[in-house]
Amino acid sequence: MELQTVREIAARLRETVHEVVVGQDTAIDLLLVSLLAEGHILFEGVPGVAKTLLARTFSAGLSLDFGRVQFTPDLMPGDIIGTNLFNFQTNQFTLTKGPIFTQLLLADEINRTPPKTQAALLQAMQERSVTIDTSTYELGDGFMVIATQNPIEQEGTYPLPEAQLDRFLFKVVLGYPTRDEERAIVHRHGHRTTMPRLADFALRPVADLGTIMQMRQVIVQIRVSDAIIDYIVDLIRATRERPSISYGASPRAATMLTTAARAYAAIQGRDFVLPDDVKALAVPALRHRIVLAPGAEIEGLTTEQVVRQIVEQVPAPR
Repeated sequence: MELQTVREIAARLRETVHEVVVGQDTAIDLLLVSLLAEGHILFEGVPGVAKTLLARTFSAGLSLDFGRVQFTPDLMPGDIIGTNLFNFQTNQFTLTKGPIFTQLLLADEINRTPPKTQAALLQAMQERSVTIDTSTYELGDGFMVIATQNPIEQEGTYPLPEAQLDRFLFKVVLGYPTRDEERAIVHRHGHRTTMPRLADFALRPVADLGTIMQMRQVIVQIRVSDAIIDYIVDLIRATRERPSISYGASPRAATMLTTAARAYAAIQGRDFVLPDDVKALAVPALRHRIVLAPGAEIEGLTTEQVVRQIVEQVPAPR
């Protein structure tokens, strides 16, 4: 597959999503990058800003199996990954697979369930496999988690464990639309009070798993210079050296950010990574991987502000 083909498919997928979703250009690009970089993505926002609609529309543009889990306080790990049930007719245990056995998994309102159940996704997100009663089952190369959550300050939410947050390539904060975007939303969807039915838009998939795998092979070939690698490493190490941060980003963050920068360059039609690619992805790739020191929180700093300060202060290669 040629690099230009990757860019064209990405453009068609953007157009497909925009048939339903107004705006959210950055979130759509980060979804594309996550898909090509084999990463997972977390959307955070108040109710009603199209988190779920964006995930469902994106999945409709791909010929992949789609599954959804609505996370609730009483959800158990077995409800997600499945369990072995005894069959009295055969006197044997048989596996009843959970909704995690899919390719695109929408984990809706993931922070509405306790950490014990959230942790059921840890192995799946990192290894693309699950273990049930000592047996391991592969989920396949197409497995990707698109999670949504409400701001943790809202009632009835549980903060995601740091180990799980670190497995998300990006955390994207969806804010309110601009006035023009909100007007366009009302114009397009103002005749209904429920979520738009995707069947009404006759969306056509633009890529299947085979195409996505070919696109990923192109991503691997995108050039990352030694200067860019040094820049990424310096950014990550800077998160561990600031007094305003208790815990900085892990080495996993450096490798993920490098892969994401390759994918971001590819959907722009370039076969090399620029410092601007890294800068564009730094905040969504790092905002959920650092823990602020108590003093910084008292001062009112946010992780996003601290990451932006680091990006501004770490010298970028010319």
